[in-house]
Amino acid sequence: MMDISLTKYIFAAICAATPVLALTLCKSSKLDHIPSVGYPSQLGSYISAFKYVKNAADILQKGYAKHKGMPFKVPTLNGWIVIVGHNHLQDIMKSADDELSFIEAASDVIKSDYLIGPEIKSNPHHISVARTYLARNVGLYYPSIKDEVHTAFEELLDLKDNVWKSVPAVKTMREIVCRVSNRIFVGLPLCRDPDWIDLNSRFAVDFCQPLHVHVFTRVVSKLLPNTAAGIKRAMNLLDPIIKERLECMREHGEEWSDKPGDILQWFMDKKQECTSRQLTVNMIATNFASLHQSTNLSAQALYNLAAYPQYVGPLREEVEAVIKQHGWTREAIVLMRKVDSFLAETLRLEGTSTASIQRKAMRDLTLSDGTFIPKGTHLFVPTHLFHHNGAVYEDPDVFDPFRFSQGCEDGNAIAKHQMVEATRDYLPFGCGKHVCPGRFLAANELKTMLAHILTSYDVKFEDRVSRPDNIHWELQILPDPTVRVMFRRRAHN
Repeated sequence: MMDISLTKYIFAAICAATPVLALTLCKSSKLDHIPSVGYPSQLGSYISAFKYVKNAADILQKGYAKHKGMPFKVPTLNGWIVIVGHNHLQDIMKSADDELSFIEAASDVIKSDYLIGPEIKSNPHHISVARTYLARNVGLYYPSIKDEVHTAFEELLDLKDNVWKSVPAVKTMREIVCRVSNRIFVGLPLCRDPDWIDLNSRFAVDFCQPLHVHVFTRVVSKLLPNTAAGIKRAMNLLDPIIKERLECMREHGEEWSDKPGDILQWFMDKKQECTSRQLTVNMIATNFASLHQSTNLSAQALYNLAAYPQYVGPLREEVEAVIKQHGWTREAIVLMRKVDSFLAETLRLEGTSTASIQRKAMRDLTLSDGTFIPKGTHLFVPTHLFHHNGAVYEDPDVFDPFRFSQGCEDGNAIAKHQMVEATRDYLPFGCGKHVCPGRFLAANELKTMLAHILTSYDVKFEDRVSRPDNIHWELQILPDPTVRVMFRRRAHN
């Protein structure tokens, strides 16, 4: 739930943005050739920008239907954005980074220059480490993932006998995801340090607060608890570890008997960023990139597990059979096709963003259909609409947890789709060379978490039966953070 102390800053940000927003939306002459959605007048576009905050999904759906997949523009609190369709995916995937930039677009959206620092954009090492190291070493890390999942649930839930216990779903899932991810990022014992977990969890929350209005970001970044002060706090926690490891590297060279195998050590071995601040900023960026989507998906999956108890039996049966034969191994996780499908369907139906693909034009360019895109334009692909396309998905607005595992019941057939795949109609992780490089680690963490819940606990909502509605804020889709879920240890456990 949003920190009450931030409410006054949100209100101030919107008030301060009001006059500048009008000026920003007036500067759309370079986009006049692209049709608009919303009120056509200058004042109308200003009103439409505020409507977009809470109704982005509906506005994009109406615009996409009206313009039949052709580009159209939408006014937002941060200025005009251009929505492009299916037929422009190839334009995006083929474009060079100096034409359409993912890094620049993401930086503008989350205001990383102000909230962390410009080095994240100029030297995005957290992306290269995920692409070149994490994706190739998930199997090596899996024993640590499994151990931390089991330990985190045990310690954070702290269940007694078979008594039901209520916990805040989103907060609990965020802490577990943070612990499991940091077991890989910084290792023991820091991954279990309450201060480190709180610090990185708050970064993930504050980055997604509705504060990102251009005019006020500089001021807000000074007021948030997790900017300069947060980086200093993180440095205080990491610095002793970094110094100890540097001493080992000087004394033993590249290898020693108990050398850590985490991401922090990988950064240090590469010697690209070796000051305490540089390493700290990289670890904060790595955490943010990992925590936001994984937290949301784990909470959404937990809500679906509580809302649709009829699917617990088949899921539990699959997990127990696979574990009995293969143990808690990565090979076992790969064979849990119904679990994978459950998560993939949750991601398809609920999602974490109405537009998971975004780029910024770094120079004037022309799309394959002849549409001129001026430098500085932000392009978004409405992937949430693709995921609800009735021509592709039967009953697209219905939760069908085994939609992607059908035909694999014999245990030998390969699932027709896995949650980490990117296809023309399934794009929660993006597409092309900028498809999320951390998705393999996330999938293994989330599947292990869901499998552990199934084998160890019964779950239900505290005070409801049906699934809670999502919260929509601009392009974000968030699970309701006020919902509480109850856990009870299964009898045989």
